[in-house]
Amino acid sequence: MAKHWADFQYEIYLNGLTGAVPRLPTDLSRLEELVERRLGPGPVGYVAGSAGDGSTARANRAALERRAIVPRMLRDVRERDLSVEVLGRALPAPLALAPVGVLSITHPDAEPAAARAAAAQGVPYVLSSASSTPMEEVAEAMGEAERWFQLYWSKDQEVTRSFLDRAKAAGYSVLVVTLDTPLLAWRPRDLDQAYLPFLHGVGTANYFSDPVFQAGLAKPVHEDPDAAVLRFVSLFADPGKTWPDLGFLRDNWDGPIVLKGVLHPDDARLALDAGMDGVVVSNHGGRQVAGSVAAADALPRVAEAVGDRMTVLFDSGVRTGDDMFKALALGAEAVLVGRPYVYGLALDGQAGVEHVIRCLLAEFDLTLALSGHARPGTVGAGDLVEG
Repeated sequence: MAKHWADFQYEIYLNGLTGAVPRLPTDLSRLEELVERRLGPGPVGYVAGSAGDGSTARANRAALERRAIVPRMLRDVRERDLSVEVLGRALPAPLALAPVGVLSITHPDAEPAAARAAAAQGVPYVLSSASSTPMEEVAEAMGEAERWFQLYWSKDQEVTRSFLDRAKAAGYSVLVVTLDTPLLAWRPRDLDQAYLPFLHGVGTANYFSDPVFQAGLAKPVHEDPDAAVLRFVSLFADPGKTWPDLGFLRDNWDGPIVLKGVLHPDDARLALDAGMDGVVVSNHGGRQVAGSVAAADALPRVAEAVGDRMTVLFDSGVRTGDDMFKALALGAEAVLVGRPYVYGLALDGQAGVEHVIRCLLAEFDLTLALSGHARPGTVGAGDLVEG
């Protein structure tokens, strides 16, 4: 019998018989407000902030909220199975933790705590290139659990090749290549605090621990950290990359490759032509282009263009279990969640991240059942109306 994630609610109610209540809210939309009070303005602005005036982040939420679920009745939903196969991997539910960099600014346990939480709940953890912990340490924290590696595609091909070799050796199975950050966007919350963690050597752990990166330095990192930071800044991103460059990644990675940041159906077709295995329909949670199309509005067109020929994943704006349901109905096979788990980490470390995962999946399980579905694969466009 498949696990019923919804049973988390009964666990909470039964614990309440002893007077215990959850340490964090079960309405995950409340976490951001708590984090705003807990963290300093620099870190909280970096995590919660967006490009420009925040218009794209607001549009992401509005696009999900504009769509309404139409529940169906008298369908047998006693036995539910949320498990899915994504990119050849068997997952317990259509959810993964999205790549978010520099987690040490939110909690000292940083990426290993989030990774352990994902491993404990069986969902994939996508490690950011810009993590504050080297990829090998994060892998060790996860044991044999499913882990994917997100690549910020460096100007230095040899550093990129080294990252790919290290990720493979450390057991990362899927490569997630972020395309939408060849430059850092105009982010007023960061600018107003003059806050960029990388300039302080935070979020650079994969680079500073990399032998090829180190070989390009005149002195070891600890002897001249400023020079290491300057080298990092000089090669972090490359606005000159074009579609033919994907051949380098295909030649140097033998597992699935997913391109993150795709919003146009033609770009999804180009990804397919380049031999990629999937795309993440994402606008970086509104952090890169102010005034961008909402990710949920872009999703149906991308899914229609390539959904039967490659894996379509979704992120940007997901806060609830019903958001997950809507993303699947719009054509995604699975959803990546970002800020909510980072807020959980900031508030309660590994336990906070596990709380977020369990709340999301309990609500998704209940939404699925109460809408007349026993498994994610039966959800479709007919389950939604637009308001």
